[in-house]
Amino acid sequence: MEDNNKDGESLIEHLEALRQMLLKCLISLCIILPISLIAAPKVLNVLIDLIIGNSKVTFNFFSPVEVFILQIKTAFVLDIIICFPYIAKKIWDFILPALYEHEKKFIKTTVLSSSILFILGAAFCICIILPLVVKFGMSFSSDNIHPVFGISNIINLTLWMSVAFGIMFQLPLITIALIKSGVISYESISDKRPYVIVIILILAALFTPPDVVSQLMLGIPTYLLFEIGLLFARKYQNKNSKNKEENNENSILTDSDSQGVE
Repeated sequence: MEDNNKDGESLIEHLEALRQMLLKCLISLCIILPISLIAAPKVLNVLIDLIIGNSKVTFNFFSPVEVFILQIKTAFVLDIIICFPYIAKKIWDFILPALYEHEKKFIKTTVLSSSILFILGAAFCICIILPLVVKFGMSFSSDNIHPVFGISNIINLTLWMSVAFGIMFQLPLITIALIKSGVISYESISDKRPYVIVIILILAALFTPPDVVSQLMLGIPTYLLFEIGLLFARKYQNKNSKNKEENNENSILTDSDSQGVE
């Protein structure tokens, strides 16, 4: 009976800690939201300038509140980005007490690397890929065909593709984590490169508009990142194998010394 009561109290304590964590994250988002709403118009203008680049194109809106709604969407995304470090800290503060010290160090490194890769993926999409997509679309213009870009379509595409690139840029970490945890070996995953390429192309098709150019622009960098992840995983596996060999040699020497003493 006492064990059941302790388990019940422990569950209630964990649920209360979870509630407190979620509440603090929500409060942080509410506090920063007014700042994000003020900054959203300028951020939206910067975003449009980056997408347009050197292209002679203008974005059009077709309803009185269309731009206002886009500013609100931008504010929410900006709010999440600004609060992300605090939210991530609270989430890991909730999870980390149940882990060992070496697991805490690995997860902290992984979370930091994941955040950096997500930002790099989104920045790569906004600064390089989307301007190329706009130029590619304008290449079809002629005397009888004039491009008219709706701002909602472009910004929604930007937000969606930025998230897609940020997610796909996590592939090196996923590869390293799978090999490091022993779920799959380096040799087995390296031998399955053709299957990996097919999976990457399928995911790129799901995450991008239905055109080959966007799919290749996402698929090619993702595959290169997969190879980078394999490279780091191979170094880790070689280092781990070397450490095991040294430990085995030391244990053999220790056993022989103990036998000599006897």
